[in-house]
Amino acid sequence: MAGTSSGIVAALTAAALGTVGFLAYRAQVTVPAALGASPAVHATPTSKAPRDRHNPTALPSGSGTGERVVYSVDDDRIWLVAPGNRVQRTFPVRPGSVDPPVGTYWVTSRSHAATGTDGIPIEHVVRFTSVNGVTIGFSAPVDGAAGAAAADSGVKTGGIRETRADGDAMWNFATIGVRVVVIR
Repeated sequence: MAGTSSGIVAALTAAALGTVGFLAYRAQVTVPAALGASPAVHATPTSKAPRDRHNPTALPSGSGTGERVVYSVDDDRIWLVAPGNRVQRTFPVRPGSVDPPVGTYWVTSRSHAATGTDGIPIEHVVRFTSVNGVTIGFSAPVDGAAGAAAADSGVKTGGIRETRADGDAMWNFATIGVRVVVIR
């Protein structure tokens, strides 16, 4: 009887491991190629993207094509770009103390509400990369405050802060898998 029980247990264990392996394989196969790739697959030129001196809020040329979020670390500005290179919205932001490297990323996770590394309650968190253990993403302070200055607190922060209205627009636009292009 003991031999029969251990045979059944072994068979059930093998079946469970096979099922888990199959499901893991299926999950990997169904991940969009962009999400399965390394964070900065397409390097954007390291020089500053050309700007229109007469219209500084115009979408910088050389920031890619198609649906995407464009973030300029030099200008502290976001462009939400719909297919056809149509800018749906552009707005200024206040970056954290850690900037993402220039390159192309994808939105990998989102949270409706959280607490930033600076202790500020935030909402509509849209994350796309991390730098040396610091998560980088867009968010809006719940109370509308800009948040503590990272240099003052000594805490490394990757939160790129938006107003609540701009945070709502980002939340509706930047779903999982949407490209984020970081330029100078």
